[in-house]
Amino acid sequence: MRNAVAGHRRRGGRYGLAPALAAFAMAGVTAAALAGCATPAGASSRVQLATAYVPVPQTPGTTVAYVVIRNNGPADRLVSARTSVGGRVTFRRAAGHAASAMATIASVPIPAHSTLAMAPNGIHMLITGAGRMRGGKDITLTLVFARAGPVSVIAQVTNPQSGGSSYFLN
Repeated sequence: MRNAVAGHRRRGGRYGLAPALAAFAMAGVTAAALAGCATPAGASSRVQLATAYVPVPQTPGTTVAYVVIRNNGPADRLVSARTSVGGRVTFRRAAGHAASAMATIASVPIPAHSTLAMAPNGIHMLITGAGRMRGGKDITLTLVFARAGPVSVIAQVTNPQSGGSSYFLN
């Protein structure tokens, strides 16, 4: 893990992620994240979203998003996503063995009765062309699943480098 964090520093902290955030996300810690997991009114209880985190954009309109997804039912696929600030959302994952190389993927498989924690060097969402996002403010992420349909979660736009809220606190 120390090498992964050091590698993150060498790449310049892409998307404004603090090294501690990268280490936490790569560790795969999800049990504590699900403690506050709730299903929004009218949403499927089959899929639950928690711990939504969006770093303050370092380049205007471009950032990433991380969400913990709990699937309590049969296998599903995350097929699209949108934000309350507009823009385009694509799904990304590490390409090959080098975690610094990313590839766009059409959908994200969500195995039955499992938890998927999006992470900087794993599956995550890339948001481009979005409206203004300020640290400390909330945006809504709506994830659309092939079986469960749309499920929304509130994500706080945070800036861990300036002492704002972080993934650890959500």
